[in-house]
Amino acid sequence: EWVTGYGWSEDAFAELRKPTRADLDEAAPRNPVTLTRAGAHSAVVNSLAFELAGITKDTPDPEGGILEKNERGELNGIIRERQGIVGRLVPRATLEETRPSFIQNLRDLLELGITSLAQAGVSTRGYEEWEVVYAEHGEELPRANVQIRWGGPERMDAFGKKTGDGDERLRVGAVKVFVDGGFTGPSAYTIDSYRSEPGFRGSLALPEEELRTTIQQAHEMGWQMGFHAIGDAAIQLTVDYFVEALEASPRENHRHYLNHFTVRPPPEVMELMGEHNILITQQPNFTYTLEGRYVEYLEEEHAAYNNPLRSPMDHDVFVALSSDILPIGPMVGIYAAVTRKGESGTVYAPGERLTMEEAVRGYTRNGAYITFEEDIKGTLEAGKLADMIVLSDDLLTIDPERILDIVIEKTIVGGRVVFER
Repeated sequence: EWVTGYGWSEDAFAELRKPTRADLDEAAPRNPVTLTRAGAHSAVVNSLAFELAGITKDTPDPEGGILEKNERGELNGIIRERQGIVGRLVPRATLEETRPSFIQNLRDLLELGITSLAQAGVSTRGYEEWEVVYAEHGEELPRANVQIRWGGPERMDAFGKKTGDGDERLRVGAVKVFVDGGFTGPSAYTIDSYRSEPGFRGSLALPEEELRTTIQQAHEMGWQMGFHAIGDAAIQLTVDYFVEALEASPRENHRHYLNHFTVRPPPEVMELMGEHNILITQQPNFTYTLEGRYVEYLEEEHAAYNNPLRSPMDHDVFVALSSDILPIGPMVGIYAAVTRKGESGTVYAPGERLTMEEAVRGYTRNGAYITFEEDIKGTLEAGKLADMIVLSDDLLTIDPERILDIVIEKTIVGGRVVFER
């Protein structure tokens, strides 16, 4: 019987290190084990899991991924980005088995003050499960904009829906593609070598020509594109191909965007983004929770300018804010956006700070703009959806150092109280 889990981080362990194959072998010698790291860019597995997958120390790295080895050349248990080479063996739970926890997870977001979410990528078939859940429970859940993983022109045509289809509770979002990995792997694709691994620059999650073709096809088919790009090399490459597609086939109001934008790219890349209205969804909370990864892997300037906010805005790039999962609630992100502080208290590139008003807009009005919904939500105005939260303190007047103490007192969606403390 498989043992699976999710959410570990080396920062949470007393030893401040990743778990290893040997650790899991000792804990579960008779069961195959796979434990996914928070962020989902790597996993640790035990020897039995490797054995069942037919993976040895001589197995080549999977395309777009890495099988980590120790100083003796033996597998240490960490798989970066391509965890599916083992995960494919884990028996899948049925939708009936997972649906109750799926619904509860969505309900839990209301307690965090989330009235709308953007789900970063499901299959066309997976979207059908969202439709089933929202048809029955939509009135009691946050509104959802669901990004669809690119499956090629034929599958996307067969899906029969495009960006914006749906209703005020559930809509189809952008096409989602992973251009590179992340720093929890680490595998983000960077221009310069990693500070901790000379000569290593991460990797693309797909071949460069496939990325180019995907962008051309998705753009021609009329989809909005929201692509995961963390390293500056991944950002630069994606922007170049976005621009190529837009110049070959101009489209007004396309609202293509990059999700994450962690390593600040060269100024000319941001200039291109401003000129071609390529947007960003940024996660300032990563500055707080992932500072250790940036300091470990990036040279000093890149580490300081992690998750830049002011720089792209100074190049006329539209920036919306979101949370991802580290953590999901918005208060840590607002705190990091206005202070540029990590969890250690270190301040990173203070010139990247936002004002409180800008940070709040980033999580409200600007998020609605990314999903083409600014006419119905994102601000409190007559005729718009009555989605709002009540806080224990006034964000606009509170000492920024107290933002993390703010409590969500009430969450209202469509004029209905869906959470009250």
